[in-house]
Amino acid sequence: MGGVRGAAAEPAAWGRREVCMSGRAPRWVTWLRDRDPDLAATRRAGRTALVMPALFALSGEVFHNPTMASFAAFGTFSMLLLVDYSGSMVERLRAQAALAVAWLVLICVGTLAAAQIWLAVLATVVVGFVVLFAGVVSSVLAGSSTALLLAFVLPVSAPVSLSQLPDRLAGAGLAAAAALPAVALLWPRPAADPLSAPAAAVCRAAAAYLRTRASAPATGGSAPLDDRCRAAAELTARAGADLREAFDATPYRPTGLSATSRALVRLVDELTWLCAVLLDRSGYAEEPPGCDPAALGVRRTAAHVLEAACDLLTDLNGDTGPLRTRAERLRAALSGMEHSSTVHVPAEHPGGNSPAENYRFIAALDVSFRAQELGFAVLQIADNVDMAATAWQRSWPELLLGREPGALAAPLASARERAAAHLRADSVWMHNSLRGGVGLGIAVFLAGVTGVEHSFWVLLGTLSVLRSNALSTGQNAARAVLGTVAGSVAGAGLLHLIGHHGTALWFVLPVAVLCAGIAPAVISFAAGQAAFTVTLVVLFNIGHDPSWHVALLRIQDIALGCLVSVLVALFFWPRGAQAAVHKALAQAYEDSARYLGAAVDYALGHSHPADPDPQSRAAAASARRLDDAFRSFLAERGAKPLSLACTATLVSGVVGLRLAADAVVSLWQGEDRARVQAVRADAHRAVLGSADLVTDWYRGLAASLGDHSPVPDVVPLHPEGAARLVESVRGELSDGQGRATPVAVRIIWTDDHVDAARRLQPGLADAARSRAAAHRGRLRKWPTRTG
Repeated sequence: MGGVRGAAAEPAAWGRREVCMSGRAPRWVTWLRDRDPDLAATRRAGRTALVMPALFALSGEVFHNPTMASFAAFGTFSMLLLVDYSGSMVERLRAQAALAVAWLVLICVGTLAAAQIWLAVLATVVVGFVVLFAGVVSSVLAGSSTALLLAFVLPVSAPVSLSQLPDRLAGAGLAAAAALPAVALLWPRPAADPLSAPAAAVCRAAAAYLRTRASAPATGGSAPLDDRCRAAAELTARAGADLREAFDATPYRPTGLSATSRALVRLVDELTWLCAVLLDRSGYAEEPPGCDPAALGVRRTAAHVLEAACDLLTDLNGDTGPLRTRAERLRAALSGMEHSSTVHVPAEHPGGNSPAENYRFIAALDVSFRAQELGFAVLQIADNVDMAATAWQRSWPELLLGREPGALAAPLASARERAAAHLRADSVWMHNSLRGGVGLGIAVFLAGVTGVEHSFWVLLGTLSVLRSNALSTGQNAARAVLGTVAGSVAGAGLLHLIGHHGTALWFVLPVAVLCAGIAPAVISFAAGQAAFTVTLVVLFNIGHDPSWHVALLRIQDIALGCLVSVLVALFFWPRGAQAAVHKALAQAYEDSARYLGAAVDYALGHSHPADPDPQSRAAAASARRLDDAFRSFLAERGAKPLSLACTATLVSGVVGLRLAADAVVSLWQGEDRARVQAVRADAHRAVLGSADLVTDWYRGLAASLGDHSPVPDVVPLHPEGAARLVESVRGELSDGQGRATPVAVRIIWTDDHVDAARRLQPGLADAARSRAAAHRGRLRKWPTRTG
């Protein structure tokens, strides 16, 4: 693995040596790095520019097999340029091998289906839908969708006799045989997970913040210390925002089916929640309660755990022992704090029963609650980092047997759960998959009935410009046609200059491939389309008398495919992902509120309550659908009528609500005896009443997000419930020495978790009202359109 990482770092090292020798980088290098910072597109394009012409020449000039040459060229283009897998070299080679097998299967299916137009259309719709929908299972499949569709589109658009099937398979097999060593040896991508580095940065910043806060009582709260606390808090918030930005930067969740990827992607929500926990304050009292030594011990131990998690995220091959040891110490510290916290709740409180006195009574546990909430979040993070590292370090036999570390579900079970979450009419992924499959099917039908000579380009035009709404699709279609026109003119001019010297096209082909790979990333979609057009013009003129008519036919075919894309987008997505975000937010808040209510009911509702796992799974599925809708919204081109900041706030609120419910369930997991005692006390009714008020507000928020009704007023502090809770603790949940029992502490902590969900409401209400105001402004601007 060290050799792979060393080889992956060589391009960057060359760049540094060039800078050192010349004093500064040439302008073109600076320009390229500004637009392709990691040189990912440049790496893929250079690799393809070397391999594709070589295979095309081998198949066409040595084997004299044009069919094999075409499939070798497009197979290389697909396997080297259209995909760029992440992870370790073993995972990347495994993904490349799976792509090669899928190519062979799809070529067989496409060749068989092409015999009859009705069968070709039906097969295209089914294969298009399945390939696109499979992307919901894994980012590997999502990133491979275009490459997989190309494997089917190529044969289904060109009906031939079955006698040519072996030649097609031979071309694809040759491309696969060349792609595997090329990925491993020609400028391999660094083996880095996109989430590991930003997640490690959050752990590091949070640990520093905890250490700074833990030193506050000892120093007396001096002004320099306060400045350090504020600086540490800002650094933690900035690291959390950077992690979320990295997570939202791709059009699909950056996670695969590998155990390491599945564990790491969980960290995003947990670290986001950790940042919110660290920077949150209760509204019980203006001044924080006094110091709790046990709570400070939990904070320091949590800082140690986060530092160990940071070290492991930086190097997943590191020793997991220190992280596990520190996590066990944190569990022991939390258990000790729960028992020691009873002395901070004076059941025989001499004060009165005013709201201020009651809240001061509850706030006596605020420091320990914060530590308990923090400890729960840190332990969740530690468990997932441990599982990620353990999965990364598995031996070859364990990998082959598919053994999963810890509590991770098997890949097939995880895939089934992810797919089931999107088998709904309101799923963005479902809409996108249907749109893609139907669009390609219509393109096959039109190409067949109109007798277009090069129907493959019609399907390419359809595939390249489909977007999630009619506006974005129309913009992409215009760019595709303009790029095609520019590329066709350039290709025709090139052929005119070359004349009958067709051999010169062999020297042009690598340059054209290189430009086709780099242009979309560093210039624009239209520039990439133009370069791709030139590449195809060159490919289809090599070995023949150069003809500029191929370039003109390319414009006609692409235009037809773009028209199909716009019409299909109008039918499926007249308003795009924006409307889907509204629905997904509403459903996510509805399901998360139901889960919080079920969690509190599990804790305090009955002596033998129902397991809240079904509500937990429903909330997680809604969160996945929301995540995909939000990514589609971010990926759409054009102006955003909704504020991205407000929408991101609402999306993050779902995370906080769901993880608050997780914390309540964890607090009472396996505590059947304590639960029986709690249910007998009157205090549980006060907590249930508070939970009902909070969850009802979230249901009201969900309704306002779904139908644009007014946002409900936030739930204020509830003095009656607080008084009832305090009275029960004093009367029913105290021992003979006048101290609260551990059950009383747990009940108050449960109420604190509910109050943490309540404290999210003001920010969410402001974001929802801003969103509603933007919607009303849009209606005034376009009164004929509906929301």
